[in-house]
Parts: sequence; C-alpha cells; structure tokens
Amino acid sequence: MRVTATVNWEDCDRPAREVFIETDEEFSRDISCNPHAFLVGCIIPAMHFGEKRILLDAEICPSLREGLETVMALMKEWSDGEYKPLSIEARTSSTVRHLNRQRRAGLFLSGGIDSLSALRANKTNYPEEHPGSIKDCLLVHGFDIGGVIERGMKYHVFDRAKAALSAVAKDANVTLIPVYTNIRHLCDERDLWLDKFFGAVLASVAHAFASRLDLVYIASSYDIPNLVPCGSHPLLDPEYSSFELRIKLRGLSLSRLEKLRLVADWDVAFQSLRVCLANVEDRLNCGRCEKCIRTMTELVAIGALDKTDAFVENDVSPELLSSFNIKIRHRAPFYQEMLSPLKERGRDDLVRTIKSMLAD
Repeated sequence: MRVTATVNWEDCDRPAREVFIETDEEFSRDISCNPHAFLVGCIIPAMHFGEKRILLDAEICPSLREGLETVMALMKEWSDGEYKPLSIEARTSSTVRHLNRQRRAGLFLSGGIDSLSALRANKTNYPEEHPGSIKDCLLVHGFDIGGVIERGMKYHVFDRAKAALSAVAKDANVTLIPVYTNIRHLCDERDLWLDKFFGAVLASVAHAFASRLDLVYIASSYDIPNLVPCGSHPLLDPEYSSFELRIKLRGLSLSRLEKLRLVADWDVAFQSLRVCLANVEDRLNCGRCEKCIRTMTELVAIGALDKTDAFVENDVSPELLSSFNIKIRHRAPFYQEMLSPLKERGRDDLVRTIKSMLAD
C-alpha cells in the first residue's frame, strides 16, 4: 500500500517529484495519505532550497503548525540565518482524527545500538498493558538503506535486516512493520541529512501511521552532555508532533557504552546488532567502516566483542583503529568514553592510539 504526494518547487529550479510512503499489504489499513506526513517531510528541503512557502490543499493541525514554526526558528539559529522561515499556507483543522480509536506506541528500529537499547529499556520499564509500552517497530527503507540514490536501492540488504530484526521483534513481543519511502531523495546531501533532515523523515513516516499509532519514539543519537545541532534532537523531534500523534526522543540519559551494555545483555538483539552503513553484500556489518570499528572497540572495552556473531572479527588492532578521523561529526565523545574501560582491560595499545588520534 502506497500513499503519495507531488512536490512542485516555486523558487528553485528543480523538477517536480512524487514522494511516497509505502508498507506491506498486511498493514494497508494502518497507513493513510496524511497531509501532516508530507508537510513534515518537505519542510527542511524547502528551507534548504530557499522556497518562500509551502502550500497544501489540505487541513493541518494547529499544534503541528506551531511546532513547525519552532523547527524553522531553530533551523535559522543553527544555520546562522542562512535558513529562512517560510510561510505554511494550509487550512487549519478544527477537529482531531482517530481519538476514538484505540491506538498503540511505536518505535523506529534500525537494528543499531540507539534503537535496540531504547526498545530494551521500554520493555524493562513499562508493563505490557501500559499505553506507553511499545507494540510496533517501524523499519524504514530509504533511510540508511536505499537513502542515497547513487548507491542503489539494495532491497536485498533491507530484506536481510528485516529478517534479523524479526527475531528481535518476536522476542520483544512487538510487530515489525516494514516501511519504504523516497522522501530523503528530495535532497540526499549528506550534511543536510545528518545535521537537519533525518528526524523529519522519521516523523513524516510516523504521521502516515497515525491511524494505528498515537505515540512514536525516536532513539536519541547523543546523550545530554554531548548534544549538538543534529537532524534528530530533543528541541527538534517533539515539535514534529500533532495533537493526534506525539513524538518523543528516548535514550538521552544514557551514554553510548551504557546503551551498548543494555543490548549486550539481550542476546537475541546482540546477535542481530546492525550498526554498519556500508550495506555490504554478505554480512550485517562490514567490520571495516568507522562505525563498525568504533562499535567493535566499544565492545572490546566492555569485554563483549567475542560474544556476538554480528561481527566476524574478535579483536581490534591499533592499525585498524587509526585509519579514521575520529574528531569529525562529533565522534570524539564516543572515543573518550572508551578510554577508562579499555585501560582497565589492559588495552593500553588502543588507549594510546585513541589519545593520539584525539590530540592530532
């Protein structure tokens, strides 16, 4: 089942594009062509390309409109005035849909440390019958898999991730819902995606499922001491909520190693851990990219790398670790956190390497 909208640009020389959100037939009754989904999905690219307005022939929630005004103000601040707030031209809804329908809580699940730890924490802290207990997990194609046009759609990689996470979903007693979208293709520039856009795409997908979900969690990329402007942020993501759908960020109080320990204590998830963005042909994690090496080093720090099948490798060498720049994109705090536990495990070789790389 696919819902679509056509994006026409007015102030920049870009071709019209049909954007979509799609799910399997099994969930066709749970997805709708919600104007909130496409408004949220388009607002950051519209600002990026200098559009002066977004015009929708639809009604939108006044709560969402207010939230998007906050989003635009934040983008203006983060860009030192380069991003200009635009006008949202749409009728204001006086009613709220779905309030009389029993709905559920959901979580975006990629298979990475952030989302797996958020699922584990929720299932530990919430009784099953509580309305905040996660019942559905959304796995999105068009995000890290299929999000960059030039790398191809890689549906077979997505199917492999779906198979791995199906076991996790079964163990957690949640329903795994596969979703496909091309909203990132409105502008898949890496810096825009990471710094401003990816939280909006998640929220966009969530709104498409508002008939099924009234609360959707997004796992935080950073803990509170290390927050920086980012495409997903506690000042940003909740502002994509409407009155009918709340969006919350979770995991802000946990460091990356604390999250990893949560996942390592949950064997089904630990064996299905998927942190790699390389999307190689034959394994969940390539074991060679920066994110893989970082995660493997963290697992060495907590004494758990040899306990998971998610990585073929059972150790990390200084040579392997030193092949990356660990000071870009706010990576340094992740490596600084490893120093003490690595020291305690006698890995002075890795400690020296990290300190040298941080000092360069």
